[in-house]
Amino acid sequence: MARAEQGRDGAHVRAGELVKGFRTRTVPRERTALAIWFWEIDRVLLSLIVALMAIGLVAVAAASPVAAIDRSTAQVAVNPLNYLYRQLVWVGIGLPIMLVISMLPRPQARRLATFLCVFFFVMLLFVPLLGSTVNGAKRWIDLPGFRFQPSEFLKPVYVVTLAWLLSLRGKDATLPVIPLTGAMTLLIAAILMRQPDFGQTVIFLACWGCLLLLSGLPMRWIAALGGMGLAGLVAVYMFYENGRQRINDFLGIGVDHSAGPDQTDLAFRTITHGGFTGVGPGGGQHKFRLPEAHTDYIFSVIGEEFGLLACIAIALVYLAVVVRVLLRLLDEEDSFTILAAAGLTTQFGLQAIINMGVNAQIFPSKGMTLPFISYGGSSMLALCIGVGLLLAFTRRNPFMGRHTVVKWSGR
Repeated sequence: MARAEQGRDGAHVRAGELVKGFRTRTVPRERTALAIWFWEIDRVLLSLIVALMAIGLVAVAAASPVAAIDRSTAQVAVNPLNYLYRQLVWVGIGLPIMLVISMLPRPQARRLATFLCVFFFVMLLFVPLLGSTVNGAKRWIDLPGFRFQPSEFLKPVYVVTLAWLLSLRGKDATLPVIPLTGAMTLLIAAILMRQPDFGQTVIFLACWGCLLLLSGLPMRWIAALGGMGLAGLVAVYMFYENGRQRINDFLGIGVDHSAGPDQTDLAFRTITHGGFTGVGPGGGQHKFRLPEAHTDYIFSVIGEEFGLLACIAIALVYLAVVVRVLLRLLDEEDSFTILAAAGLTTQFGLQAIINMGVNAQIFPSKGMTLPFISYGGSSMLALCIGVGLLLAFTRRNPFMGRHTVVKWSGR
C-alpha cells in the first residue's frame, strides 16, 4: 500500500494522500508477531487494566499494615508492607501471562480456555477432599508455597467454554447445548454452595443467564429462568444456613447490636470517614477495625484514605472497561467472539459491582475481591488469564474492513 497505485485512467494515488475526503492509512512495514500484536491489540483496554493494577498496588500498600497486625503473633511480627511485596510478585507474574495469552489467535485462545476449564473443574471436585479451611470456608487447595482457589480460575475459562458451546446453536439448532450448559452450571453451583461460596455461585449463574440471553433464547424462556432464580433465592434463605445468616445480618434481623457493628457496618463507616478527599495516605484509623482490609474491604480503605472522589474515579474506570469492550463488539460478526467477550465482561463487571456494593452497604457480605485491586494470588492470576482471553478475542486488524472504494470518472 506504500507504493503508488495506478488507476484505470493512469492516475496515481499514494497512501496517505487525501482522496475525495478520505485519507488512506499506511500499513506498517514491520511484520513480526510482536508488531502485528501491537497493531491489533486494544491498547485503550490494556491501558485501563494496567491502571487498575497500579491503583491496586497503592491500595494494598495502604491496607497491608492492617493485615500484618492481624497476622502477627507474640513470636512473629509480620512486616507492615509484606502484602504489598507479595502483590508485586503476583503482578509481576500475572501481567506477562496476560500479555502472552492476548497474543494467541482466537482458535488457540478458545482451545486453551477449554483445556483450563476441564483442569480447574477437576480441581474444584478435589476441594472437598484436599482443600483447606480458611475462615470457616473450604475453598482452597494448598500446594508447596502456594494456596489457590480453583473457582477463581474456573470463572473466566468456564465463561469462554459456555460461549463456545452456545455458539454451536448457530450451526446446528438441534444440538442440546442449553440443557448441557444448564446441567454443568448447576453442578458447579452445587459444589460452590457446599464450600460455602454463595457469591461465586451468583456470578456463575448470572454469566450463564447473560449468555443465554445473548445467544437468542426466546424471552419466555428467559422469563421462566428469571422466575426460577427468584425461587432459588427464596430457597437459599429458607434452607441454606450460610446465606440466611448473611441476609439476616444485612437486614438487622436477630442481630445483637450490643455486640458492636457487623462487617458491612464497619466497612460503611470506614469508607465514609474520609469524606470526599480522604484523610491522606497512611492516615486511616477506621481501617484497623476492618476484617480482611486488604482483600474483601479494600474499597473501604481507599474511601477512608483517598476519599469518596477516588472511589467514584475507580468505579468509572471499571465502567470504562465494560463500555470499551461493548463498543469493540458493535461491528463484530462472529457469534462466539461476541458471547465470549460479553461473558468475560459480565463476570468482570459483576464482581466489581458486588464488591463495591458490599463496601457501600448495598449488598450483604459476600467475601469477594475487587478485580485487580484486592490482594490475592489466585484472584490476580485468574483475572490476568480472563483479561488475556478478552484481549485476544477483541484483537482486530485496523486495516481490514475499512477500505475506501474510490471510483474514477475516466476523464
